[in-house]
Amino acid sequence: MDSNFLNIVQTRQSVRKYTDRPVEREKLIQCVEAARLAPSAENVQPWHFLIVDDPELKNKLADQAFSGVFRPTLWAKKAPVLVVILATPDILANRIGKQITGIQYYLLDIGIAGEHFVLQARELGLGTCWIGWFNAKGVKKALNIPKKYRPVSILSVGYPETEHIREKKRNTIETICFFNTLS
Repeated sequence: MDSNFLNIVQTRQSVRKYTDRPVEREKLIQCVEAARLAPSAENVQPWHFLIVDDPELKNKLADQAFSGVFRPTLWAKKAPVLVVILATPDILANRIGKQITGIQYYLLDIGIAGEHFVLQARELGLGTCWIGWFNAKGVKKALNIPKKYRPVSILSVGYPETEHIREKKRNTIETICFFNTLS
């Protein structure tokens, strides 16, 4: 088994400080390709990735997305790229699934695809941070996003200011993994 994947997972961390170096579009496309290949419920693939790398538009987006109560996330304005992950949740498979199980499957799908994106970014030497604290209405306004799309998350993307890998504080395997019964 290749341990390279585990190394990527172990060293991937949320990055909130980036260099000014622009991110190559080829690398961003590779990240979207990794996300595109993610599994989804009923193969609905409810995701869309709106990559904002134009500095003027990125600043406009950040000002709208991270204002008011969302101001603590304004640090993301300094990232060279912001990726808005959009969902198309009004899909029959997701509506029926939610009614039967109470689970919004499109959000699980978006999470899987987004994580594929950030892990690919890590492999390419890029840093990322998942952002869930933002003004969705502001995002839609800033980017003129049609009503059928729902902004679910934003990823900041860029070259990390430092490569210092922090130790991850995680629960032990013994406290989270069980076979056949929880006792």
